[in-house]
Amino acid sequence: MAGKSTENKHTVKKIVITAVILLSIALILLFLFHSNPLDNPGTTRLKKISGVSLVVVVCVLFCIFFDQLKTLPLELYQSRGLIWKLAKNDFKKRYAGSYLGAVWAMAQPVVTVLMYWIVFDKVFNTRSQMIASGVEVPYVLFLTAGLVPWFFFQEGTNHGMMAMIEYNYLVKKVVFNISVLPIIKVIGAWFTHIFFVGVLILVSALYGYTPTVYTIQIVYYDFCLFLLVLALAYINCAIVVFFRDLQQIVAILLQIGMWATPILWDIHMVPDQLKPLFKLNPMVYIVNGFRMSMYGDEWFWQHFYSSAYFWILLLLLFTIGSIMFKKLKVHFADVL
Repeated sequence: MAGKSTENKHTVKKIVITAVILLSIALILLFLFHSNPLDNPGTTRLKKISGVSLVVVVCVLFCIFFDQLKTLPLELYQSRGLIWKLAKNDFKKRYAGSYLGAVWAMAQPVVTVLMYWIVFDKVFNTRSQMIASGVEVPYVLFLTAGLVPWFFFQEGTNHGMMAMIEYNYLVKKVVFNISVLPIIKVIGAWFTHIFFVGVLILVSALYGYTPTVYTIQIVYYDFCLFLLVLALAYINCAIVVFFRDLQQIVAILLQIGMWATPILWDIHMVPDQLKPLFKLNPMVYIVNGFRMSMYGDEWFWQHFYSSAYFWILLLLLFTIGSIMFKKLKVHFADVL
């Protein structure tokens, strides 16, 4: 019986790896033959080379580490009920003891949006620069559409990174599945984020940009954002247990990333030769996607290179995170 089970596992493994290889070949062909007449030839060549290279790297890593990569998704799926329960408890515990409770989770981001709006729109008149770059929507809407995903990215990254340290008493329990801890912290941050997505849609409607069929794709971009934060959470939480200075390094990188991401400014302000460099930041794809969902008229699949790059990078980050977490988690209890 055990031999038959093992044989079935090997069969499934072969099928999955074959499917991944075929999918990778198809994606490589798409990269090679896809063309955009509006793109600069040099930029197009760079996109093709980068895309094909990333596909090959991810495919090779997936095939080599398949047995380790499948463990984490299976564990999370099997513990889905526990994850949801602990995530709700984590969110409630975060504001336990305060009179206003979860209202404080909403207050700080709202104040931040208002502060940026007053300083950059009213004081420095950034609005005129935005019009010059081709952005004609109200600046407060432009700003909110950029800050809403960034707030979740920042909060989810910080809380996800500290999951093992904050729940160290669970890490030391032999029978507890510690793989669920990072996703619990990310979901806890996601609860607040959903509220702000609603605020974003309301602000958009108040300025005359009522929901359209394109607004539906905010679900897609939100899903992309959640997975990106989750992938980084597994990488960071595995490292910070052994290297506590990572917390300070991440805080600095997030501060830099806030200004390196087109949140307060528009990507079209950047010279054409520098745009590919800025677009290496996956949050550029997310922020632009949120804005397209609110007041644009394009679908995400119309941006083939950007979408393909994001998903390939996401798979690479998940591969790295899964491998690191699996290899290091056996030592967590000893260090904590």
